[in-house]
Amino acid sequence: MEAKLTAIGIYAPEKVVDNHYFEQFIETSDEWIRSRTGIITRRFAAEKEFTSDLAEQAVRNMAAEYQLRLDDVDFILVATVTHDQIMPSMACQLQYRLGMPNAAALDISAACGGFGYGLVLAKGLINSGMYRKILVIGAETLTKVTDFTDRTSCILFGDGAGVVLIEAAEKGNIGACVAGADGSGGQDLYLSNQNTLINGEEILANNKIVQNGRKVFKWAVSQMSLQFNILLEKEGLSVEDIDWFVPHSANMRIIEAICKQVGLPVEKALESVSTYGNTSSASIPLALYEGVRAGKVRKGHKVMMLGFGGGLTYAGAIVEWA
Repeated sequence: MEAKLTAIGIYAPEKVVDNHYFEQFIETSDEWIRSRTGIITRRFAAEKEFTSDLAEQAVRNMAAEYQLRLDDVDFILVATVTHDQIMPSMACQLQYRLGMPNAAALDISAACGGFGYGLVLAKGLINSGMYRKILVIGAETLTKVTDFTDRTSCILFGDGAGVVLIEAAEKGNIGACVAGADGSGGQDLYLSNQNTLINGEEILANNKIVQNGRKVFKWAVSQMSLQFNILLEKEGLSVEDIDWFVPHSANMRIIEAICKQVGLPVEKALESVSTYGNTSSASIPLALYEGVRAGKVRKGHKVMMLGFGGGLTYAGAIVEWA
């Protein structure tokens, strides 16, 4: 049997926050934020709304939209860096709350590359013959770990969740995959509450996201351009064969730079950063869902999903939309 992506769902908190919100407490402006990031709005979770809540609602939304039965799901993969608790895992909580008694449950800690890792793992698990129905979820409440005194990063982050269903089928639609890491850049993007070292460097252990924006930007453009072409070669495609490119939506300027580097019209890139902000592992399913809902992504389209994030990590796959 082969792995087939058959359904998608999302959820975002109700509270919409525009760029003017930040003018109240840091030196910035709507024009400054838009010009440097492409972000217009983002969503903030409520005080008592947590990652598991967003993930659960995304799954329920998908089940309702596609009229799915999910009690026979046999594996749940949840990509997140904003767990409600370290233990139990988000996947275990969702297994119980969603009524999936026979499902194995595993969290993926690969930051913004986590959803791509989930796709790769789900394909492998199904192709092995061990599992038949897998949820891959990306969910984050990044605003709960945002440093709102850091004017360069607090403007970026938002909250949201997305999910896809991967099923066993005689003919799959998940093609070439890539996954990898560059641990030497771990100190350039991290979230920690322990006074440890990363690669010999002291870190700020304040349980907030800390990043070296310039270094991550440069690495992301270089590595994603390389992995884009590797995926094309693995699948035997040219850049013209890609109907839609769905990169991690960290920043519109990164997306534009990657597209320029690989020779893809930026109009072929689906993004969620402009309306949802940087939602880490949730950004790819959010962007893909909006593309499907808008009628852009249609049956037979070649869709390349490619994530990158803290670790540093990267992962993705080419899917023929069904």
